[in-house]
This record gives sequence, C-alpha cells and structure tokens, in this order.
Amino acid sequence: MTEDERAPCLWLDDLSVGQEFLSDTHALDAGQIMDFAKKFDPQPFHLDPEAAKETFFRSLAASGWHTMAITMRLVVESVPFARGIIGAGGDISWPRATRPDDVLRVRSRIEEIKPSRSRPDRGMVLVHCVTMNQRDEVVQELRTKLLAFRKG
Repeated sequence: MTEDERAPCLWLDDLSVGQEFLSDTHALDAGQIMDFAKKFDPQPFHLDPEAAKETFFRSLAASGWHTMAITMRLVVESVPFARGIIGAGGDISWPRATRPDDVLRVRSRIEEIKPSRSRPDRGMVLVHCVTMNQRDEVVQELRTKLLAFRKG
C-alpha cells in the first residue's frame, strides 16, 4: 500500500496528545505461528504443538517477535504518519502469549509530542501501542518513539 492509498497523511502539526488510532484485525493460526518460527525463532514452543505441552507455555505460542511483526503491519496500516512509520527506539513487553486462533488488533495512542529544536522540519512522537486479542487481553505493549515530519 502506498502513502497515497492510505488514510489522509498526518504531519507533525496534525498530531495531538491523546489522539488514538485503532487498527483492523489479523487472525492468527497455528500454521502462521510455526512458519514464522521455522524462519526466525525455532524453539519447540513455537514449532510443535506436542513439544510445547512440556514447556513453560504448555501449548503452542507465537514468538514475541511474530506478535511484534503483526503489530508493525497493523500500525503501518492504521497510523497514517506522512512519510511512514520511522522508529527511534522503544520498550516492549509481552504480558500474555499470543496463541493459535487469536485475532489481534492494535490501539495506538499519542502520549507525547516533542518538536525538534535543531531540525525544525520534524519532531519525536511517543506512541503507546497496545496489541490485544479477541478477548481484549493484552498480548503486547509497545512504547515507541516515532519520527514525524512537518509539511513543507
């Protein structure tokens, strides 16, 4: 999806503290979990439902990085920053495992906006992204600094 195909692009001066964005959903299944794990996080609790029964998770669980990758896709599609979602660090936690048949969505809320003193064409925006499953259980929390540009 190109920048022009998304919702109206938001520039730094269009943003406000407290502004929220809600993503569409992503349905996850065991096949997606195991495919991601084979490529990027090959551990028994991500790869094999039977082996997972003997682990901390007690059943198949998605890699936290898989949850993060899905979150990134949903944020890109729902937070229409002009010139894209450009991260500058953040903190992430996974309070609950993401499981097969979870349907994920992300609520993103702007917590802080700091225009740059040295680069007047941009600023940093602190965004709190909460990834939830279909039962409104939080499976991931991300507080991230995003670069936002002024129109011009």
